[in-house]
Amino acid sequence: MNALSELFAENTLLWVLTGVLAYSAVAIWLRDRGVLPESVRVSGPVLTLRTLRGRVFLNRLAAPKRFWRIVANLGLGGALVAMVGSFVLILSSALSALRTAQPSAIQQPQNFLIIPGVNDFLPLSVAPEIVAGLAVAMVVHEGAHGLLCRVEDIDIESMGLVFFALLPVGAFVEPNEEATQEASRGARARMFAAGVTANTVLTVIVFALLFGPVVGAIAPAPGYAVGEVTPESPAAAADITSGDRLVAVDGTPVDTAAEFEAALADAGDTVSVTADDGDGERTVEVERELQVIGSAGGNPLGVTIESEPVAIASVNGEPVATERGFLDAVGDAERATVTVDADGAANATVESETAEIPIGAYALGVQEDGPLHAAGAPLGEPMTIVAIDGERVRNNDELSAVLGEREPGATAEVVAYDADDERVSYDVALDPHPNREGGFVGVSVFPGSSGLALDDFGVSEYPAGAYLELLGGDGGEGATDGLALGGLTDSPLGLVFASLILPLGSLFGLPFNFAGFTGEMTNFFVVEGSLAALGGGTFLLANLLFWTGWINIQLALFNCLPAFPLDGGRILRMVAEAVVSRVPVSDRHAAVRTITVSSGLVMLAGLIMMIFGNRILMALGLL
Repeated sequence: MNALSELFAENTLLWVLTGVLAYSAVAIWLRDRGVLPESVRVSGPVLTLRTLRGRVFLNRLAAPKRFWRIVANLGLGGALVAMVGSFVLILSSALSALRTAQPSAIQQPQNFLIIPGVNDFLPLSVAPEIVAGLAVAMVVHEGAHGLLCRVEDIDIESMGLVFFALLPVGAFVEPNEEATQEASRGARARMFAAGVTANTVLTVIVFALLFGPVVGAIAPAPGYAVGEVTPESPAAAADITSGDRLVAVDGTPVDTAAEFEAALADAGDTVSVTADDGDGERTVEVERELQVIGSAGGNPLGVTIESEPVAIASVNGEPVATERGFLDAVGDAERATVTVDADGAANATVESETAEIPIGAYALGVQEDGPLHAAGAPLGEPMTIVAIDGERVRNNDELSAVLGEREPGATAEVVAYDADDERVSYDVALDPHPNREGGFVGVSVFPGSSGLALDDFGVSEYPAGAYLELLGGDGGEGATDGLALGGLTDSPLGLVFASLILPLGSLFGLPFNFAGFTGEMTNFFVVEGSLAALGGGTFLLANLLFWTGWINIQLALFNCLPAFPLDGGRILRMVAEAVVSRVPVSDRHAAVRTITVSSGLVMLAGLIMMIFGNRILMALGLL
């Protein structure tokens, strides 16, 4: 494969740009030869389709003018609030980006484009649903502008759709300019806010359908949903892949992740696992191996995981292959001699092949003014907690269990080893835990034992039940326990917010981004009840509703930005005219223009800073 082929193979955006150029060349060629009708206009990759059809329908729909004015006034009020909120959000996001040395995933330029396959959070597999949702959003948005034009007796010159290549990126209603100027300021403001209002109303409707009957007919499929397989792990060696459901362990069926983990804990070094990939079941033998798949900085063993895991060979001279074997070998002793397979650590740093270390829950740091800090523990220093009130703690799970049994306000003796490997003890007055029942000592704990994330199988669960709960469905008992955003399911507004951020889930503490019920993920769900007859069509319906609602609210919020030519910019001009008309200034038009142009420039600068701000500062050596 030559360099050019490799470049195309690795760069989806390059393929898209090539396709856009080819499309533009063909469209311009057709335009220049008069093949395209007059209603179609081409300007590079941008194509506009104009029509006068639909005006009769809008005239009929606009008949209850008083009703539509009431709705539009409510929408105008909401748009004004959203304008202020979006202005503040853009500025705060820009300032936050300038303080960050490394741009986050959402700040990558391609992720500001709603193009599946180019945007990292929008997979190509949901392109049809996203395009359909975008088309609906555009038609509804501009249709609402046209409706309010007729409500306010403003003539319509033309209306139509705007395409970038084959992707619908806009729609338009072109009101008669003279009639628009003759309309009252309130009429124009209502007309400009109509699109945002319509998108918001449509979002409410489609999300109500999604949260109600559609997601209500979807349930988690039985078994352990494999969202990811650790490279070089026992599961990977047994050809278990993401998208599989593990439905039996050593011949015993398992219906939930908890049942799978319990069965695996009781299994031996070699375990028989039945996997269902959606097309059928297969049984594989998994040779388990205890591996370090992640590490905290400064951990007592001195292991740094970069990409591939490192195997633990023995504990106290006893070979171990499972997490249970590891804990059994440690026993109740606070310290143990751990040996790793340094020869297999090609992509990891191992300071010592064998070391005696404290075994416990590894605290990354002590919170300032927290209980442990108040008891005298130093800030900024890691420690390995090995006991609470004499009760042995060997990993983060045991620490959570022990503290879960303690009442806030009680005093507990915390025994730990500090960064210098000195044994220390603190009498700590426990605070309430911020996320669950029980006490809290005021530390951030790394998962696993002694700063080592251990795994003897090599799979990560896709939380199908939790995502159903976040979409208003029934994910099963405790589906969102310990999951970020779990509290959002208590209100309809929370469900809407959860739906908006699910595609960006990894940025909000979720293990996976949710792109809908698509691809291999459909293996993790089953359709029940009244929609069971639709089968996989229910997933398509859910995806259409999900992405239509998601895009509609995004479009509404974007159009609320107070920058011309967006609706927010036009509404800002109406507001500025109303305010300036009451102020004794000599040139009111200049004052209005100054306000609107300044707002637009601030928004443009804010968006540029959000995307490129830290890169600019780094290039200038200021960050």
